[in-house]
Amino acid sequence: MHKKLIHLIHRLEDGLLIITLGAMILLALSQIILRNVFDTGIEWTDPLLRVLVLWLGLLGAIAATRQNRHITIDVISRLLPRSGQMITAIISNLFSASICAVISYYAAMFVVMEYEDGIIAFANIPAWLCESIIPLGFGLMALRFVVNIGGSVKRGPPAVTKPLS
Repeated sequence: MHKKLIHLIHRLEDGLLIITLGAMILLALSQIILRNVFDTGIEWTDPLLRVLVLWLGLLGAIAATRQNRHITIDVISRLLPRSGQMITAIISNLFSASICAVISYYAAMFVVMEYEDGIIAFANIPAWLCESIIPLGFGLMALRFVVNIGGSVKRGPPAVTKPLS
């Protein structure tokens, strides 16, 4: 049951990524055609595309942390033995989880303020709804980094690949 739920969550994330990217491509293409062929356009397409870029970036970051393929600065662990690599992986994941948790907390406070202010982003869509991916995304990434800590302890750090010469 546990693995099925995790698999479902991963499929949902992947589906949201595909839908978001597809929507961005279709909206941008339609806006280009409308502007260049018909000298018109949809008024709210540009702000929606900016919001979709935010969502796509954070959904991509969530997927990257799921697969432990996020951007890392890996200088020290290449020089350490396996046990040292495990310790640096734990410290790195703990630090990343802490930063993501802090960002999630303050982003949630920001979204609540936007909700209370009743600000509209575009086309009667509230700004808080557009920005809700920020606390959700960083919160999920924080959880994934914590899970990665457990994975580092359980199976050791990922194998360090040699840089190409």
